[in-house]
Formats: sequence, structure tokens, C-alpha cells
Amino acid sequence: MTMRADSCSARLIAKRLGRSPSSICRELKRSDGVLVYDAIAAHQQSEARRVLPRRASKLKAGCALFQVVVHHLKMLWSPEQIAGALSVTWPDAPEKTVSHETIYKAIYAQQKGEERRELVNCLRHHNKVRRPRSRGLDRRRQIADMTSIHARPSEIEDRAVPGHWEGDLIKGAGNRSSVGTLVERTSQYVTLVKLDNATTKEVVDRFADVLNREPAVLLKSMTYDQGREMHGHKILTEKTGMDVYFADPHSPWQRGSNENTNGLLRQYLPKGSDLATASQADLERIALSLNMRPRKTLGWATPLAMYTALKLQLQAQKNTVH
Repeated sequence: MTMRADSCSARLIAKRLGRSPSSICRELKRSDGVLVYDAIAAHQQSEARRVLPRRASKLKAGCALFQVVVHHLKMLWSPEQIAGALSVTWPDAPEKTVSHETIYKAIYAQQKGEERRELVNCLRHHNKVRRPRSRGLDRRRQIADMTSIHARPSEIEDRAVPGHWEGDLIKGAGNRSSVGTLVERTSQYVTLVKLDNATTKEVVDRFADVLNREPAVLLKSMTYDQGREMHGHKILTEKTGMDVYFADPHSPWQRGSNENTNGLLRQYLPKGSDLATASQADLERIALSLNMRPRKTLGWATPLAMYTALKLQLQAQKNTVH
């Protein structure tokens, strides 16, 4: 107050008091004292502000919005998917929308107990311990006549053309059981394949059976890692007409859609479980659940809706040609 009465600037006051100039400016603005600053009145205003209640959280336990969020969490939607779906459903009603960060805070603000544990287990990464991937030498055998991902046409990269897939296996307890995962890159549509074993013949035959259920126009290519089960990639090409490209070793980002799907899939088929107990019908129910979850990359549309629209569009083009 004394320095302000001596016509000192906010920057000079801040330097002498060892504070940020912005802090001094905010204090002057709060006290409505641009030229005349009253320290006693400012202190009284500060004490009055301290007893004001904080803004109530949108996601207080028990409120309707919180119940909506919990419902979708139990459907294994991620907080980001929930927030995106709410923003699409009520774009002009901010009281009905929340950010994904608010959802995370609401989950962990719960008192420790069964309810909090249940909500945390609904999250994709409820286990926070992450181990770095080994950077040792790649000791896997090279696949004969494989085509590198770097030779893949540019139209596949931007996802504008449908019909390009990514494939992989997820393993069960002790690597004794496997499930095949196939993801269409444009729509993020997921197909799961039950496997009796992870041999080359089993994987190629089962992949071909499942893929050939789809329209031929949606079977253009597949990108796979360098797992030994894909030594029969030429047979897969003969059976489906799909070109097969191989990602670099230890480069999961080159098959990002498939890796993300595998992470989501672990919410239904946890690591360490016996995947052999899941029937093809069980896997199809899981795939349907995944395909009905909104995706940020699709503008919060669902993969099922996007894939269906693509098939109808391609069918209409085919009818026009005829």
C-alpha cells in the first residue's frame, strides 16, 4: 500500500517484494484499487473469500450424471469415450457433459473400498505398474519372402480407403492358448478368431475362414508383426486375395489400431487367463461390445456403425455399376 501510494509500478513492487508482477496485478484488480490500494480492506476481502464454498463438482457421488458415467464404466467404456459420447449427445448442455479428467478424478476421489475398487477395475489400465519392453537383439527367424511395411502403398497410411486390416494374436496363461484379433483400419471394426493352437496352418486357415465372410472389396491387405505363425502368409494371400505386409520388429506403433484393440480386449480376457475356455460365440459377443464403443478417431461414432456404412456404400456403388 505504501509503495502504491508512492506511485510505484506493479513491476517495481513485485521486484521489491520478491513476487511475480502478475500476482501484484491480480491483487490490485481484486481490491479494485488501481491508484489507491487499501491493505486493511484487501485483508477483509481476502478473509471473506476464504469462507466461500467451492464450486460443486459435476460428478458428486449419487447424482444423475455420475450414475450415467458409472453405467458406461461398467460397460468397459474408457473415460475419454464416455466424455466424447456425452459431448456429442448434449453439445449445447454443458451441465450434462464432463471431461475425461473429471471422470478420472471422480473415480479416485471415492473412499477406499469395494465401490472404488470396482470402478478402478473397469479402467483399461487398473494395474499402474508398467515394465519397459526389452531392447535386446531380435532372435526370431526371418519370414521367407515377406513384404516390409515400408513397401506398403501410401493409401493405407491415411486410412481413407477401407479394406486394409491389421492382425495379431493375444496369448493366454503360459502361452498355451491364443485368440486371433483382426481390425479394419478405416472403421476400427474388430473381429475375433478362436484358435485351437497357434500353428501356422491353424492361424492361416481360421483367419481365411473369418475374413472370407466379409465382402471381397473389403479384403485388400493385412499388416502383421513378424510372429512365426505367419510363415504361411502366401497361403493366406491365395485364400483371401489379401496382400500381407510385415511390421518391423519391436515396433507396435506401426500397427497402432491392433495394439490398441488388444489393450481393450484385455478388459474382457485378462492376462494370465485361459483363453481356450472362450468359445467363438463368446468371442463374437466380446467383439460386438468393442464394436459398439464410441471411438475418438471416428468422431465418437462406433466401429459397427462406421463399418456398416462402408459396406452399404460399397454395395450401392456395385449396384450402380451393374
